[in-house]
Amino acid sequence: MKIGIVYPYDMSRGSGVGEIVYASQAELRRRGHDAVIITPRPLSYDGPDPDRDHMIFIGASTDFNSPLNTMVQVSASVNATIEEVLAREKFDILHFHEPWIPFLSRQILSRSKCVNVATFHATLPNTPMSRTVIKAVTPYTKSIIKYIDEFTAVTESAAEYVCTMTDAPVAIIPPGIDLKKYQPPTRRSDGKEQKTIFYVGRLENRKGVKYLLEAFKVLQTKKPEVSLVIAGVGPDRDKLEAQAEQLELQNVSFVGYISDEQKIKYLHESDLFCAPALYGESFGVVLLEAMATGLVTVAGNNVGYASVLKGLGAISLVSPKDTEEFARRLDLLLHESSLRRLWRNWAKDELPQYDYARIVDQYEEVYEQAYGRHAARKKRLLRLPGRRKFGKKKTQKIKKKSRIAA
Repeated sequence: MKIGIVYPYDMSRGSGVGEIVYASQAELRRRGHDAVIITPRPLSYDGPDPDRDHMIFIGASTDFNSPLNTMVQVSASVNATIEEVLAREKFDILHFHEPWIPFLSRQILSRSKCVNVATFHATLPNTPMSRTVIKAVTPYTKSIIKYIDEFTAVTESAAEYVCTMTDAPVAIIPPGIDLKKYQPPTRRSDGKEQKTIFYVGRLENRKGVKYLLEAFKVLQTKKPEVSLVIAGVGPDRDKLEAQAEQLELQNVSFVGYISDEQKIKYLHESDLFCAPALYGESFGVVLLEAMATGLVTVAGNNVGYASVLKGLGAISLVSPKDTEEFARRLDLLLHESSLRRLWRNWAKDELPQYDYARIVDQYEEVYEQAYGRHAARKKRLLRLPGRRKFGKKKTQKIKKKSRIAA
């Protein structure tokens, strides 16, 4: 199949959705599909250039500070360019991730003649502000629903919003990771005195890093030898560094942007991973990455993270705003060896279902079923007799009769 995977964000910016897109494309190509990524041209920033193999750049993206205090991107393109690309590539399937993000997906959807598959990732918090945002974006989202043939979502919470606008079934297909890429180190010692907590992600309000710093202050009063590494970039970096200084924290390092290789190195060498996001997480790929390396985790108790940390894993969930309990949970999962062993065994049992091969199996099934229905529908249309032509008088009679029946 010829498959175009539409990603509305800047691919040079690291994100969980971007990881899914990259890995899905690689696995589809490994299986013999001609899969390409369609995305806006990258913004200039301080990270490395994205991999340009099997990618089509259309238009450009720009940062936008949303009412939820999180940075998103909107993208736009030249319509003529889209039509040229679609005519040249002749896709069998177009797979749109987060199609409600303006504007690239809608521009492509409205011109697509092939099967359109959509995956929804975002889960918004149940707050007055998020309800206002939903109310504002719903008319735009409704305008694209009619172009979509198959709906998927990464979690049930992400599917809820879609289900308010369509009666079509929504398949739940979780994100995945490359388990081989994130294999645990050959040996991980719980007995060392110098312990390290690791965070990686955007430095913005919803990620809850300021609450991690507050909890770390409490933890350091009891365990001064513990260190904290914060990796990532974002609008709050200067503010967070100033907070760490104001709290007089010791052993805190802000390391900025890190590559995948560096991230895996930190995951291997750290003793605890912390992801204190408050809301807006549809799932939590970064949690899977930590789990796959055998790194015990503490995470914010948002809906997306709770969908990953189930069963025994729920011991990892905590309210980041409860500073004392947050600090206690960090201490417990950092130092209690028996609990850490139980947690790792739980993670090892959970991980196989998220292997990319299994996830792409599910997407392939959606593609094949949708393509088969699409082909059958086209065949039926070709077999239909030509439309009967009525004179003006006959047409008026039909319209009159229809109004009466109504």
